[in-house]
Amino acid sequence: MDAGGDRLLHSSNIAVIREVYDSEYSPQCFSMELEKALESRCSIIVIEPSQLGDETARWITFGNYLHKTAVISGMTSIVSGFAWPDSFTPQAPLSIFSLLCTGLYTASWQFDHCVKYQVERDPRKLARLPILGALTSASPVVLVRKDDLHRKLLHCTVSLLSASLCIYRLYRTIK
Repeated sequence: MDAGGDRLLHSSNIAVIREVYDSEYSPQCFSMELEKALESRCSIIVIEPSQLGDETARWITFGNYLHKTAVISGMTSIVSGFAWPDSFTPQAPLSIFSLLCTGLYTASWQFDHCVKYQVERDPRKLARLPILGALTSASPVVLVRKDDLHRKLLHCTVSLLSASLCIYRLYRTIK
């Protein structure tokens, strides 16, 4: 950040992690710049270094898959509970899997700043970025800050509801 501050932050709340190798910047500095940008809650983060961008995109994508898996398995557990009221076979494993995915997501991403960001892949939206013409990388990773409260509430609610229904059915069966 010694080079005038434009290396990291821009006035439009856009952070750019530039792929510049000089005497004071090394690959470790790229991840520190990314962490600063995430902590400062920039609305858009552009990552030029390909390795850092790919790792960050994979981490966010894995979190998205965990979230979706928790929701889909929880919803399937709920539906299967009503479709086969006399059998725990499909409902219980799906409910447990949903809870495991929700627990892993919560434990791994709850305090991670990346959870607030999504990888922008839409070329039309990317073309509207004001900084895109000044980039040195041909394929930067663009992160857009999104509110994740609804998605957290969704997967927690679905997982807990599926587990509650499963426990209730087990209680009624034992009773």
